[in-house]
Amino acid sequence: MMEELHDVQLTEIKPLLTGQNGRNLQDFDCQEHDVETSHGVLHVTMRGAAKGNRPTILTYHDIGLNHKSCFNSLFNYEDMQEVTQHFSVLHVDAPGQQENAPVFPTGYQYPTMDELAAMLPSVLKQLQVKSVIGIGVGAGAYVLTKLSLNEPTLVEGLVLIDVDPCAKGWMDWAASKLSGWTSNLVDMIMGHHFSTEELTENKEIIQTYRLHISQDVPLDNLAMFYNSYSSRTELQIERPIPGLNENTVNTLRCPALLVVGDTSPAVDVVVECNSRLNPTKTTLLKLVRGRVFSPDVLLCVSTRWQTAEDFLRWCSLEN
Repeated sequence: MMEELHDVQLTEIKPLLTGQNGRNLQDFDCQEHDVETSHGVLHVTMRGAAKGNRPTILTYHDIGLNHKSCFNSLFNYEDMQEVTQHFSVLHVDAPGQQENAPVFPTGYQYPTMDELAAMLPSVLKQLQVKSVIGIGVGAGAYVLTKLSLNEPTLVEGLVLIDVDPCAKGWMDWAASKLSGWTSNLVDMIMGHHFSTEELTENKEIIQTYRLHISQDVPLDNLAMFYNSYSSRTELQIERPIPGLNENTVNTLRCPALLVVGDTSPAVDVVVECNSRLNPTKTTLLKLVRGRVFSPDVLLCVSTRWQTAEDFLRWCSLEN
């Protein structure tokens, strides 16, 4: 793999696949679980059964979304069906972010980002998942990176969309605290997802995500997840030096694909993350004039892996 930035022009995308009565394919062959962990309960949705020794695709959404609003479009696209024929899929909803989630009681202590990552090995063990390929967006990408750093044998590969390895600077933290007096939570999260240019130009997409963010999750629960992400610590990752510290430096051991849209607010931090990773195992992909939310992620995946066999080969899993 190469470390340089690849620009990918978005082209025509194939339509969503639906079942009878227009239901999403994600609604079929799914089992929901509430899994107890040392840091609380996680709501997860398992699609399909484990395929032999192959890993399970593990998804983790961004703030303001849940697994359905973040990933359903991706996994319902026609081109993705060949991949899901070969892999089971485990969707994780951060605590209190799932559909119809109850509001947390007064005094509830929301898990830190480190604790969110620490919850996952227990979930995988209880569901008898031996290894995963992670697909994470924003906060979810951070959590899955943490998982891979903590438990490298569990993670076979990562697709990290809009990943930010940096802690929130004190000036950013202060600005968000001050802006909280005049801006509502939905506006702050919209600013996390979209650039100023996108907020003014892409009216239809903006309205869609504004509705998701304001209606899908209880706002008190959402504020807790947002504050947890805003309080994250810096990811302790360092680019290895060939012939010197490849086996000892703290870095990702699995192949990683970093994805960002060219107008995303996360462009600079994704490039920064790439600079800290092993260039022989990392690819950085920039979507030109494209969002990296669910529909366009498909194009990124399709560009890198034309078939499920390519996906297997990328993860060094092909026999």
